[in-house]
Amino acid sequence: MSEIPRSIYIVGMMGAGKSAVGRLLASRLDRTFVDVDQEIQDRTGVTITTIFEIEGEQGFRRREEDIIDELTQREGIVLATGGGAVMSAITRARLMQRGFTIYLQATAHDLWLRTRHDRGRPLLDCADPRARLEQLLLAREPHYREVADLVVETGKPSVNRLVDTLVARLTERGTTDAALLSSDRAS
Repeated sequence: MSEIPRSIYIVGMMGAGKSAVGRLLASRLDRTFVDVDQEIQDRTGVTITTIFEIEGEQGFRRREEDIIDELTQREGIVLATGGGAVMSAITRARLMQRGFTIYLQATAHDLWLRTRHDRGRPLLDCADPRARLEQLLLAREPHYREVADLVVETGKPSVNRLVDTLVARLTERGTTDAALLSSDRAS
């Protein structure tokens, strides 16, 4: 019986595709997918926006840090973090120590195109959301790179093609059990 593969964590900005890519990657690898933001909403019974309104960003980040601590102790999952999770030094250390981290990199322009109509992003609820997005990317980029074992550009390829690329790169690195990567699982 093969050893249980390390968990995979996905980081990147809002709109980079962490949830969509993570969900499909987990399916392809026959793993459980967990989205940190969805987990927070499920546990609190309210939206991320509501948490920001009541507790502010600092309160949300405390919740996020605690849940990531708990989830990164699980084996064999694919975990999509929140975009700002890497701003916590504690979270960065946990991601680097407990699993294999993929940074889904996207340009500010692509992120803007993907998020401009989404009203569920409290950090973009401001006078100039595009400038705010660029500012956040500039601040977070070094932290994404710090934790990343693998960086993948999300610009043009479809989610399926991105996941194909990830599976190939993970297999090359020996990060996953090749038996879990049969192409007939792809859809």
